[in-house]
Amino acid sequence: MPRFALPAVAIAAMLAVATVSFAAKKESASVLNHDMKTIEGKDVNLDKTYGKKVVLLVNVASRCGYTKQYKGLQALYEKYKDKNFVIIGVPANNFGGQEPGSDEQIAQFCSSKYNVTFPMLSKVSVKGEDICDLYKTLTSKETNPKHAGDVKWNFEKFLVIDGKVEARYPSKVTPEDIDADVAKATK
Repeated sequence: MPRFALPAVAIAAMLAVATVSFAAKKESASVLNHDMKTIEGKDVNLDKTYGKKVVLLVNVASRCGYTKQYKGLQALYEKYKDKNFVIIGVPANNFGGQEPGSDEQIAQFCSSKYNVTFPMLSKVSVKGEDICDLYKTLTSKETNPKHAGDVKWNFEKFLVIDGKVEARYPSKVTPEDIDADVAKATK
């Protein structure tokens, strides 16, 4: 064996390990890298399905003073859906029991009252001891230092671009208020 063969093999092995390690870190870096259930009960990996899009995640509820934002969310979705944008509704019953229905009831409400066509997830918890992994990631200082902190109420919004939270909007900020941010992100 030539004198330089062993070091070359060792270097190639180290590079292969480094490449695999880097790829794993890159894949896990997306805040969307979570397996969830759709409101219809189907499995979905958010990163694989929506990771190449500009994503607006919204924790929603059907009996909240902000529920009327569904209308604006649907309009925002219609306006930008062909520009690589998606809204994902995330029903949660964490605030005042304002989303008590089953997934089927929630889907029926959104469809019949607001003609919602954007994707919806199965109901989860967005804060507290039973918080789902997606919202742990979205609210954690380790994974989202710029926009970390507990969700304070229904209809908080997280704007995700390239797997990173680029903006967070409190409940009182309407979909119309963030239109310019979405327009800029989808150019």
